[in-house]
Amino acid sequence: MAIVTYVLGDCPGCGTKDSFGNVDVYKTHIYRGCKRCRHHERVPLPALKKQVLYLDQFFFSSAFRSGDDRYLEAADRIARLTSLQLLAVPYSSIHEDETNQWEKRDELLKFIKATARGEEFEPAYEVEHTQLLKAFRAWLAGKPAPYQLEPSDALNDDIHGWNSYLRIDVSKYFGNIDLVRDLKRQSNEGLIDLFDKWRESNTSFGEDLKAEYTAMGRSYMDFYIQYAGRIARGDYAAIHDAPIISSIVESMLRVIPPEIPADQRLKRCLEFLLSDHFKETPYQWVNAHMLATLKMMVNEGAYKKREKALKRLRGFFFDLKHIATYAPYVDAFVMDQPMAELVTRPTVALESRYSVKTFNLNNWSELLAWLEEIEAAGMTSEHRAALASAYPGLKI
Repeated sequence: MAIVTYVLGDCPGCGTKDSFGNVDVYKTHIYRGCKRCRHHERVPLPALKKQVLYLDQFFFSSAFRSGDDRYLEAADRIARLTSLQLLAVPYSSIHEDETNQWEKRDELLKFIKATARGEEFEPAYEVEHTQLLKAFRAWLAGKPAPYQLEPSDALNDDIHGWNSYLRIDVSKYFGNIDLVRDLKRQSNEGLIDLFDKWRESNTSFGEDLKAEYTAMGRSYMDFYIQYAGRIARGDYAAIHDAPIISSIVESMLRVIPPEIPADQRLKRCLEFLLSDHFKETPYQWVNAHMLATLKMMVNEGAYKKREKALKRLRGFFFDLKHIATYAPYVDAFVMDQPMAELVTRPTVALESRYSVKTFNLNNWSELLAWLEEIEAAGMTSEHRAALASAYPGLKI
């Protein structure tokens, strides 16, 4: 016997009236069963290739709290395309981290997850970790520096599967909310405080870019040394409470071939963190180029008024992490205007490097047109028939 979600008619097995129908959808097929007997069927569904869209936090927060027709219209179109199995809009760990700073965080996170229909990116830390280990292995093997980007770095293999009727939501613990809010405010103010110094700088973009890469590489090594020092002193609490970044170099040490002497292994890690392989990983590349570009813009006269800069860039580091982590893996990315201004600069040129369309309020009509194109191209007769079978009652 099965729990039938959509009754389709009489059971072909036992003949019981109105007892047979769809139980659920399982990525590649519909599972059908009977309320009264064990008779069941598997109905195959055609393969999908969904477009993948990343919605930055500004979209979710604006659509959630605003009556602005621009957001509501886009949200309606996105919801329709996800229900038609033509579009995937996964949420990420960064969405969860940022949403947790909101007063109405539970309602907003529920809205985000409903829009995503249960689809989720790999956690941001895991994406960063995967990229670095792949690049490190390539560097050790003497392979070319350009990073071999694969969707599985950031997306589940079944992202292009048909959606189930059900979604399981697992709550997470976010720690001290007030502390995180305060740290966010401090990091934002600290960034703006640098602007006067940047305006006086005579360094070139290339020099600033090199400095960003060096700082990022040094941070991995510094956090590891702090962690290793605590362990050496017998402070084993570090295993549980050290920043997660502390384990990056530790993971690298584990993949170094055994023939490399122990006293040379940390040196090899440091050499990698200064290499082109490190710089070519998508997260490092995007992060460094956006920061160096922001410095160039400030040096050229942008963000002269402190209060305005604080307002426009108040979520800068969250936004940066959204883009640097996930933009290389999606077909399109919706972001706010200050970030769009950064990523469309020639010194970043995100779209041409990673083939990702970028949308913001300045080209909103292009976002709506793109969404229309997805439906027009994807609604084949085979797809319509599969939708009708998998989701009875869906307005097609």
